[in-house]
Amino acid sequence: MSKVLVISTSLRAKSNSDILTERLIAGAKDAGHEVEHISLKGKKISFCIGCMACQKTQKCVLKDDAIQIAEKVRESDTLVFVTPIYYYEMSGQMKTLRDRMNPLYSSEYSFRKVYMLSVAAEDEDHTSQKAENGLQGWIDCFEKAEFAGSLFCGGIADAGEANGREEELKEAYEFGKGLE
Repeated sequence: MSKVLVISTSLRAKSNSDILTERLIAGAKDAGHEVEHISLKGKKISFCIGCMACQKTQKCVLKDDAIQIAEKVRESDTLVFVTPIYYYEMSGQMKTLRDRMNPLYSSEYSFRKVYMLSVAAEDEDHTSQKAENGLQGWIDCFEKAEFAGSLFCGGIADAGEANGREEELKEAYEFGKGLE
């Protein structure tokens, strides 16, 4: 089975993203995957400064937590990004982390499948579309990788509310079970 890396980008305590992530991870483990989970809570991730030194060295000149996360991304077969949807887009910390993955572009990365789980107070069909498009744009830069699927859980706003949402908890579990 695959080596799966799940990256949770919500910084909120008792976040709905984290609650659904736990179910996703349980499903992935039950499917036989090796799963590692990284939360961005408490991590220091600076903005990319666009120096492009990483394209020659495959190393970032900035020294923070993004370096270790990028290495784990490089070594994983499957990636799952988990984000709350803010203003119909992914969280800022998810975008910042993706920008810092630039050293991977010219490296021998292992990931082939990339997924996204997103959560929002809004529950419109299009709520997660811009976040998915943004992730697709990042994936497009990695010719061996593909956007393999997404799960959007809408209508969940208050901290911890996902605990009482049996349908979404089951969907997250099944989504995790279906990862490749």
